[in-house]
Amino acid sequence: MSAPRASGLSASEVGELVAELAPLVTGAELAELVALPPRDLVLYFKFPPTADGRTLVRKLHLSADGDLPRLFLQTARQERPDGPVGPFFRRCAEELGGARLRRLSQVARDRIVLLEFDGGRGGERRALVAELVGRHSNLVLLGSSEKVLDVLVPPPGGSKSAPRLQLGAPWVPPPGTPRETQGNPTLSERFGAPPADSDARPDASAPLSFLVQELLGRDVAALASARARKELSERVERKLERARSHLRGLEQRLVASENADELRKDGEALLASLHSIPRGAREVSVPDPWSEEPRERKIELDPRRSPRENVELVFERYKKLVRARESVEQELEGSRERVAALEALDLACKDPASDAAALEAEAVQAGLLEPAQVTQVERERKAPEPRKPYRSYSGLRGSEIRVGRNASDNDDLTFHHCRGGDLWLHTADCPGSHVVLVLDKNAEPDAEELLDAAHLAVHFSPMRDATRANVHVARRKEVHKPRGAKPGLVSLSGGKVLAVRLQPERVRRLLESIRA
Repeated sequence: MSAPRASGLSASEVGELVAELAPLVTGAELAELVALPPRDLVLYFKFPPTADGRTLVRKLHLSADGDLPRLFLQTARQERPDGPVGPFFRRCAEELGGARLRRLSQVARDRIVLLEFDGGRGGERRALVAELVGRHSNLVLLGSSEKVLDVLVPPPGGSKSAPRLQLGAPWVPPPGTPRETQGNPTLSERFGAPPADSDARPDASAPLSFLVQELLGRDVAALASARARKELSERVERKLERARSHLRGLEQRLVASENADELRKDGEALLASLHSIPRGAREVSVPDPWSEEPRERKIELDPRRSPRENVELVFERYKKLVRARESVEQELEGSRERVAALEALDLACKDPASDAAALEAEAVQAGLLEPAQVTQVERERKAPEPRKPYRSYSGLRGSEIRVGRNASDNDDLTFHHCRGGDLWLHTADCPGSHVVLVLDKNAEPDAEELLDAAHLAVHFSPMRDATRANVHVARRKEVHKPRGAKPGLVSLSGGKVLAVRLQPERVRRLLESIRA
């Protein structure tokens, strides 16, 4: 695919297109309006039946894309979007549906197109403005007296565009003077001949529009593909940095665990000299039984503990390091494989020939990425609900699993949104979300759903990239809030610790089961 052109349409090119398109759509009825979020709109104009009973429909495409805004008569097939549309597109459909296009014109010889309609909502005049002015491109719906009814991209408060695009205020064109275009190449000179490999049939009455549809359209597709690869690469790089950090932590823990044998020797040396260790000592020097020549081992002690308690503490540290070494050695291989897979994915994202959607699907299936977040438009389309301090997921058997959103929400979930018999989970010795497996009264948890809840506890914690983790499990009635404790901090009067080996497929299923 050729490199995208750097610029969109000039004012003179917009004028050429308007001159070509105005006779082809003026007087037609707006039969349908198809929204193509985030910034495109297709207007279906229907003409009265001809003598032989055929009905002509022409599709006028308006795009306020910030990279390549454009206007053209669409002859390519249009797929209907499945997802939700934003409030601006709904308002346009309500106000303009069934109206007749009275005039299509260029405003002030600038990159602005005005579509004026008769017979809009309530029989009143309506207008649609396409401001095709680069990265500030916009679509504006006007009512009577050219007052702004709605704006596709509302300007931020305090910006220069805010007053002129304020709802209810009269619309005025964007500030600035159109660039002098005299002597610039025409559309035909700029683009040359239409591509021979096009799937769409040209409309003989709109050759310039066909050039814009095909050539600028390909540039838009290339830019969209590059943007998708960039966004995916940024997600992968964030994952890769966390995976590398986790690997570095494992390697540091492995190095630390190599001191285990020295700790064991310290413990045995202390035990052999237990009778000579004074109480309250911070440090002692005792004979080294492993040295061929007479020498002493200098060992730090806890002065608050008795000599025997200090010996037990040294052996406890030794056992902990041994367990850590075994665990780390098991995790290291999987962590290195994950880093290598993410590095390969990151490299693929930077390949101009790669398909971002296919790469993302493969990465999600492999457990390297979570599914992308819902878009802003999709969030706007959902009916507003009272905010809950938790997200809800479905366990394998259909039970609800609740996950706290932040530290204060953790407290709210644990102490106000579950019953005493519900099961409470949290990663051991690590911060993270409170997780509640909702149970029927006097019910015992299903083993698979308990494992589901434990996986969510690990996923919503700094241990999310680990292969193994420990999780506290207790009944809600065994969880208590110490007086004056900071948000999220609790104590337990019962329960157990569950050792979890993380299963990426299980985590993926749970994340896809989100309820709210």
